[in-house]
Amino acid sequence: QVQLEESGGGLVQAGGSLSLFCAASGRTFSADIMGWYRQAPGKEREMVATVTSGGRTNYAESVEGRFTISRDNARTTVLLQMNSLKPEDTAVYYCNINRPYIPRYNYWGQGTQVTVSS
Repeated sequence: QVQLEESGGGLVQAGGSLSLFCAASGRTFSADIMGWYRQAPGKEREMVATVTSGGRTNYAESVEGRFTISRDNARTTVLLQMNSLKPEDTAVYYCNINRPYIPRYNYWGQGTQVTVSS
């Protein structure tokens, strides 16, 4: 079992910055992927950014160049730095950790609200 604890988020004006932090506890293995997803009202959950244990990153096209994801494998933590925020970035952001190889796992955080005012 893995637990994800999220922090950060909140209310910010357009053009501002916020950071989201997530820490995983419990039994984890190498070669897993940590990332952030978001869900806006009336929309499906979508990938925002992911980072592998090897440091390979992947970003949604809508946040490329504005958001940066980083990971500290020693502490199994992940940080999402969000700059130049737009009202359309408003959503509940969820931390995720998953491992597509045996032993497989897929866990979600409880979500944290990010609201960007225009």
